[in-house]
Amino acid sequence: MDHRLWISKNTTMNPKEQNSIPTTKVQRSAKFVKTGFKVGGNYIKHYSKKLFNPDMDNSELNEDNAADIYESLSELKGSALKVAQMLSMDKNLLPKAYVDKFTQSQYNAPPLSGPLIVQTFKKYFGKTPNEIYDKFNLRSTNAASIGQVHEAELNGEKLAVKIQYPGVGDSISSDLKLVKPFAFRLLGMSEKELDIYMREVEERLLEETDYELEIRRSIEFSNACAGLDNIVFPTYYPELSSKRIITMSWMEGLHLKEFLKTNPSQALRDKIGQALWDFYNFQQHELRAVHADPHPGNFMITPDGKLGAIDFGCIKEMPEDFYYPFFSLTASNLLENKEETIKAFRLLEMIHTDDTPAQVEFYYTQYKQMIGLFAKPYMSDSFDFSKTEFFNELFGFGEKIAKMPEFKQARGVKHFIYVNRTNFGLYNILHELKANVKTDTFKPHVVLEY
Repeated sequence: MDHRLWISKNTTMNPKEQNSIPTTKVQRSAKFVKTGFKVGGNYIKHYSKKLFNPDMDNSELNEDNAADIYESLSELKGSALKVAQMLSMDKNLLPKAYVDKFTQSQYNAPPLSGPLIVQTFKKYFGKTPNEIYDKFNLRSTNAASIGQVHEAELNGEKLAVKIQYPGVGDSISSDLKLVKPFAFRLLGMSEKELDIYMREVEERLLEETDYELEIRRSIEFSNACAGLDNIVFPTYYPELSSKRIITMSWMEGLHLKEFLKTNPSQALRDKIGQALWDFYNFQQHELRAVHADPHPGNFMITPDGKLGAIDFGCIKEMPEDFYYPFFSLTASNLLENKEETIKAFRLLEMIHTDDTPAQVEFYYTQYKQMIGLFAKPYMSDSFDFSKTEFFNELFGFGEKIAKMPEFKQARGVKHFIYVNRTNFGLYNILHELKANVKTDTFKPHVVLEY
């Protein structure tokens, strides 16, 4: 018997595994329609109960809807599940029930079964996994929104093999059209703003599902960041990779939640936090392109107390006409110069050419306060991210402006979507670490006149 596959024929299948995945537009559309009916039924059930209990809040409705939508997206995989993952990282956008449910997509979406994995290898290599590797574990160690990871071995080296779900790369545009009504209802954005959001997401997802591009970027970025302290990267193997499969060296370690359960010392928290801060700010300010997917599932803390970065699928490049006006506002006293700040806001399309003087004043005041809050970590030599008052202030202001009708129209260039996501994601991880970090290690480059 060939023992190179680590699951024997007698192993019972994990009941959560999927034996098939809807890949055609018709199949995926039908799944969305079915989910829409379920959500509609939840509303009918909710309002029926509310007739008899007028004081009833929306928590049960949100939990039911979140569960049904997440179940559907988990089976579909791909861009729709990725959008859910992104939304779960923004604590201001969704009710808590959705955040809690969608956060699962960062770690444990239902994995695909063994036969589908073998089928993917045959399609891209013309061989089964056990014809390529000395050993290959058919059961995934981690399943997320776009792909899942399997353990393998070749020539005595332990490997991680990331396999993209079938149909994900080909269904991005149609999936985002299908998820748009859900997003419209959940986010309350204007149609124009939602279109800008969806177009930028689509652009990044098309890149993220191109594993050949990811391999090139992974090698490029890990080489560029190799000189940073306390951060390590896998070795990548292009010859064992393809458009839908990536092979890299296995990295031992714990994800953030597991790491925090070990009750690490403050010194170790600060060390990991510093590595994260330097990793992101070196990229933003020296490379002008950044790892734009800062959810905890993309990092590990190694046994020797270093930060391991294991995924470069989502990279956001920052053009100079965005970089300078935005980061100059966060890292200098430019905000104190009203005339130049308004010029920067115009370049970033936060203030529009047809705004009235009253609107200019309103948006200048609100955006100045918003950026002033965001920039606090940059305005000193070090920052204690354990401070709950900073995050309460930051998210409280976000909630306030989210309810303002003036912010229902599209404001700001498209680059904000991923740059904000990156930096707020970084802040959140540092907050979970309760890390105190030196924030003057890689400073933004600034221009003070426009």
